[in-house]
Amino acid sequence: MADDPTNVTGLLIAWRKGDQQAYEELVPLVYAELRRLAASCLRRDRPDHTLQPTALVHEAYLRLNRGAPPECENRAHFLAIAARAMRQILLEHARKRATAKRSRPQDTAVDRQIDMELETFLQVHQSLDRLAIRDERKARIIELRYFGGLTNDEVALYLETSVSTVERELHFAKLWLGYEMEPCQASI
Repeated sequence: MADDPTNVTGLLIAWRKGDQQAYEELVPLVYAELRRLAASCLRRDRPDHTLQPTALVHEAYLRLNRGAPPECENRAHFLAIAARAMRQILLEHARKRATAKRSRPQDTAVDRQIDMELETFLQVHQSLDRLAIRDERKARIIELRYFGGLTNDEVALYLETSVSTVERELHFAKLWLGYEMEPCQASI
């Protein structure tokens, strides 16, 4: 990212202290990164998604700016919080869509395919929530890598651990999720 990380950190600290102008200055510095995160989230969601990256960023922006500023220590921490907000927005959107699909017939093969992808998306998030109950850090690593688009180095910085620990726990978490999702995949 081209911005000065110390400037981002300084703006995060000022925002946390109540300086709304700091937040207004922060957003342009991280907007491209937030849009990249949003595009990454949407790519992993469904190909027919009705949300666009810009809309997802703006919804996350509104959520982050509502209420007390999050306790962000640096750029990676801010992006992790933004990634979690985007994941929640996508989950809410998927749940609304799942509710709406129950009230309409599945007319075509495309409708059935979209419905299966929606169910798989919801099952992935449910499995990730179950992983979080067992091991919060492994679930957080998955969330940061795949929904947040952070690199292993950024995840390690955010979690204050080594890159090798992130790689090891990411490998385990992916295996666990694959095992957890196996019954779901068998039914598709």
